[in-house]
Amino acid sequence: MSISRRFTLAAVAAASLATFGSAALAQAKMRVAAIYTVPVEQQWVSRIDKALKAAVARGEIEYVFSEKVANADYERVMREYAEKGNTLIVGESFAVEAAARKVAKDYPKVSFLMGSSGKPQAPNFSVFDNYIQEPAYLSGLIAGGMSKSNKIGMVGGYPIPEVNRLMNAFMAGAKETNPKVEFMVTFINSWFDPPKAKEAAFAMIDKGADVMYAERFGVSDAAKERKVLAIGNVIDTQKDYPDTVVASALWNMEPTIDRAIKAVKEGKFKAEDYGQYSMMKFKGSELSPLGTFDSKIPKAIKDKVAQRQKDILDGKFTVKVDDNQPKPTAK
Repeated sequence: MSISRRFTLAAVAAASLATFGSAALAQAKMRVAAIYTVPVEQQWVSRIDKALKAAVARGEIEYVFSEKVANADYERVMREYAEKGNTLIVGESFAVEAAARKVAKDYPKVSFLMGSSGKPQAPNFSVFDNYIQEPAYLSGLIAGGMSKSNKIGMVGGYPIPEVNRLMNAFMAGAKETNPKVEFMVTFINSWFDPPKAKEAAFAMIDKGADVMYAERFGVSDAAKERKVLAIGNVIDTQKDYPDTVVASALWNMEPTIDRAIKAVKEGKFKAEDYGQYSMMKFKGSELSPLGTFDSKIPKAIKDKVAQRQKDILDGKFTVKVDDNQPKPTAK
């Protein structure tokens, strides 16, 4: 065999190997891990899980997660996922900010997208938040118009900005359609304790509340049992409570998750604030369909909601972001 012939065969083999390698890389799915401190069915994290599973269904990523992770274990779990080759790690770092940011510094080639009240941290720690105050405000318009006792009960998890801003927006909407409305406000100091939330709701209903703001699981159960109305938050539970849940402010994490996945794939992920992608103009949030209550809500209220929604999307009306702890006004 001539020297030129051997070189030609070698070149063909090398080219074939390179082509195979490129194809293998193209077919390799991006590995994503998520860390949740609560059960995956909890409202907030269920929306992250839903968006990531949609990316799995499209064939874009491989996805694993850990749920019910104690704050004391969070850093360890983050490091384990980083060591195992996951290129994007998603989670909520509100109670473990220092630890999460420390891990990100130690793994600069891994991309981190974390729920946080803090700022992005260069080069690889991006943050997001549930800026769904716009549909929360719209749901408040409905609540104010549906209350006959002029008393609304509100049960939240913790009085942190992520909860406060939604409750304040809801209250602003309710007061706009019903200036006489008063609010009872309770925080159960837990992200997942349906029995405790239910008891808090019962106490408010006993004091005259005929509409309940269900920021936590358990509130709608109390409303159903006592035959009063409820407004949902983050997820739509009307199918489970068709005669109770009037409407809900929905959080759609797909715009945030999809943008992060694309950035990682293109090698363009950087430290930035993804919070805006939870807003209505990016389809990161919306008011749920009225469904079983469509014919039960006064036309004037529905018209008001439709106009305000249009104004929000057109940039003509801005829902104020108020992160201060909401104060009860009921006597």
